[in-house]
Amino acid sequence: MILDRRALILSSLATAGLAGCADIVGPPEPPKLYRLSPRFAAVPGPSVPWALSVLRPETAGSFETERLVLTRPPSGLDFYANTAWSDRTPNLIQTALVEAFEASGRIAQVARDSDGIRADYLLNTDLRDFEARYDQGEGAPLAVIRLAVRLMETRGRRIVGTAVFAKEVRASANTVDAVVAAHTEAFSGLAADLVPWVLKAPMPK
Repeated sequence: MILDRRALILSSLATAGLAGCADIVGPPEPPKLYRLSPRFAAVPGPSVPWALSVLRPETAGSFETERLVLTRPPSGLDFYANTAWSDRTPNLIQTALVEAFEASGRIAQVARDSDGIRADYLLNTDLRDFEARYDQGEGAPLAVIRLAVRLMETRGRRIVGTAVFAKEVRASANTVDAVVAAHTEAFSGLAADLVPWVLKAPMPK
């Protein structure tokens, strides 16, 4: 019984010591947050007479995250440590697409599907790539973005057009700040191709 009491006392002291160490170390630092803030330009041409609802992109599980994705062929997918986007990647893309159409100056009614506007067209996208690709060892990676797009009439869900838009931009350095800047530039270029393509659609019958 004496030995049991001594073991209990030693166990309690060890537990208290570990708890004290945890207090000294403290919780892990929160990740540094980054925003996707592309620059969009006006698109020449007349205003379109229809309304557009932008759906939240579909995507594979690897991009359904706030974390910044990187790939190192052939080893596969990984994430940058202690960094994150300000929202889940599909939400960032949806918001940026709405802003790109607003900046075009050619459409009066465009919103997320969750906003509930009476839209004539639905923009459905599939996010297939949104990553920093280390194709040169530890050199500056490529920011790679690829979106498959389907434009559908709201009534009847008839598909009126499909396309795949992609951009790659080499980061200026192997740093997270440079990678975020490259993603921003890549998405700006992708939107400059995607928005005029959508705006060519006629008024649905």
